[in-house]
Amino acid sequence: MAAKPKLYYFRGRGRMESIRWLLAAAGVEFEEEFLETKEQYEKLQKDGCLLFGQVPLVEIDGMMLTQTRAILSYLAAKYNLYGKDLKERLRIDMYTDGTLDLMLMIALAAFQPPEDKEENYACIVKRAKVRYFPVFEKILKEHGDDFLVGNKFSWADIQLLEAILMVEELSAPILSDFPLLTAFKARISNIPTIKKFLQPGSQRKPPPDGHYVEVVRNVLQI
Repeated sequence: MAAKPKLYYFRGRGRMESIRWLLAAAGVEFEEEFLETKEQYEKLQKDGCLLFGQVPLVEIDGMMLTQTRAILSYLAAKYNLYGKDLKERLRIDMYTDGTLDLMLMIALAAFQPPEDKEENYACIVKRAKVRYFPVFEKILKEHGDDFLVGNKFSWADIQLLEAILMVEELSAPILSDFPLLTAFKARISNIPTIKKFLQPGSQRKPPPDGHYVEVVRNVLQI
């Protein structure tokens, strides 16, 4: 029996969360080693595990994978969530790059000074409502299927749901003007593997708090 994938990251979302989502959606069990000290991080570097000195790090198939986008692409292809041909893969790449941009803005905002956070979050909500969500509403309307690409569940659907839920944490009524996205959220959330990941007690991580930010800064010395 093949070993479970092992994820090395902080005990929080960050760049690893989309990887957790993708594995969970594929129905793949995984283990996690949480970085909580500078020494743990330095050991990974010393052992040559971190190609560019950065996490996320995923141990799978006898390899130590780094760089978030490369990890996600590999997992999506491995678990048949990456489209049927190059054209579908291209669309999946475009859609996931867009949602990743949005989620990265939210993740980075947690590290801003407290007095700037509310303004940053308001800006992110506005950008989601004006720039990102209208695009996906239009895609769903023009495509006319249950999923974003082809008529098959893919990495693009997984990451869009993740992005929607992250923005809803900042503004609960964000989807009020997007009926197709509202239906999409309900539909994808009810896929059995996704539904399981959304339940309490799963390996899904909560929004970052002050303790998480402090641990990351201490480990990385930033």
